[in-house]
Amino acid sequence: MLDVTRLRVLVAVARHGSVTAAARALNYAQPSVSHHIARLEAETGTPLLERVGRGIRLTEAGQLLAERAEEIIGRLDSAEAELAAHVGLRSGRVRLAAFPSALGTLVPVAAARLAAQTPGLEFMLTEAEPPEALRMLRAGYVDVAVVFRHYQEDAGDPPPQPADEGTSGVLLLDEPVHLVTPAPAGGKPGPATGDALPIASLAAYAGSRWIAGCERCRAHLIRQCESA
Repeated sequence: MLDVTRLRVLVAVARHGSVTAAARALNYAQPSVSHHIARLEAETGTPLLERVGRGIRLTEAGQLLAERAEEIIGRLDSAEAELAAHVGLRSGRVRLAAFPSALGTLVPVAAARLAAQTPGLEFMLTEAEPPEALRMLRAGYVDVAVVFRHYQEDAGDPPPQPADEGTSGVLLLDEPVHLVTPAPAGGKPGPATGDALPIASLAAYAGSRWIAGCERCRAHLIRQCESA
């Protein structure tokens, strides 16, 4: 049977990219990390790391085992937390991943309310964009993920679904995306003034310079501009 401690070491190496960084993250000595990897290779009967120049990378077998180990360890940690709460060792733990703007707005209010309702609750926060937050949720590293999705009602995009790939969700809010421009000269209304801007009106800004946000926000904007 594979040793869980050695699996944790392999996951740390995969996550941090080197034995030295993994040792630092785990608070281990570097030879100890190397020893755990060597023992794990002996247990599995296959090389898990290979040298590339001055660094290392996971072999195909090592990558496969690291991915499975990440899921297993996440579920073990979740089971430990749930059992501890059940037997009364502590009030419980909530691990939440959310994108930066949610961590600065929605999450602090919810955390304060939760702390007031459940004294002694351990509340752990991780900053992560939606794809990474969902991956962490499926792997068991977090209990809750706050994510966002873009959709355009008049451009054929489906609305966000509350459940996806083994997760269940609740829609917290639905917000419009605003086009923000400099104030027009002379105070005359511009094409973005007033009610919601029809997608075709984006064509009026085809020659403008844009600030598009993160990669996912930029991709959504480009799709809207292509439609316009």
